[in-house]
Amino acid sequence: MSTEAGSGYRDVPGSAETTGAVVSLPEGLERAHPTVPALKDQFADAFLRHEVVAGDEHVVFVDPTRLFQVLEWLKNDPEHAYNYLSDVTAVDYGGGRPLQVVYQLYSIPHRRVLRVKAELPLSALEVDSVVPLWSGANWLEREVYDMFGIHFRNHPDLRRILMPEVYAEGHPLRKDFPLRGRFSRAEQTRRALAQAPEDYYVPSDFGPGRDFQVVGWQEVGGEPVPVKEGEASGPPSRRPPKGSTEEGTSPSTTAP
Repeated sequence: MSTEAGSGYRDVPGSAETTGAVVSLPEGLERAHPTVPALKDQFADAFLRHEVVAGDEHVVFVDPTRLFQVLEWLKNDPEHAYNYLSDVTAVDYGGGRPLQVVYQLYSIPHRRVLRVKAELPLSALEVDSVVPLWSGANWLEREVYDMFGIHFRNHPDLRRILMPEVYAEGHPLRKDFPLRGRFSRAEQTRRALAQAPEDYYVPSDFGPGRDFQVVGWQEVGGEPVPVKEGEASGPPSRRPPKGSTEEGTSPSTTAP
């Protein structure tokens, strides 16, 4: 991962020769994008650096403490008018490096694209929500919070959106997240079976004719095993392997 002196980590891993990123800009290149010099003049203290990747994609890094003010100006200034927020996401390159929160902006009146990034140290994963600027950021910020653990101050409803609200293994797109999760497979199964339907459905899903299939279970040998409704007390039999001639009835997975 290459770095620019005094500016932190590059937004792409590898050398400029292999990635196509321009870190030290040739004179006049930033003027190819009208917003870049204007942003630098308007927020000299918050403008950290400018990069060009993939030939013509302009990326501006700003101070995370001034991020909201920068984005507000980019949206409301008529000379730039980035009135469409295409995406909010994040990047984790691992190794203890800062996480990057990424805003992909598009100006419909001026037909311009700009990517704005802020680098957040692992000890301070928090920025201001941009929902007051673009309402479409609501679910996008929730996804970043869910997958990366970045908190968005003043978000109207900051909670998980892809994983269950009771999910306790962390944030799956972080580089320090184990491929198989933080819990053992048995513990993951146990927690899944113990969760109530209310954890997965909205109230309108409940009603006449919408009874859910609830799996009863007991622990056998330290692992959760499904049981039939009304089955006699005592350890239930394990489900025989598929095609097995083993006697006995496999446990039912349907219980109203």
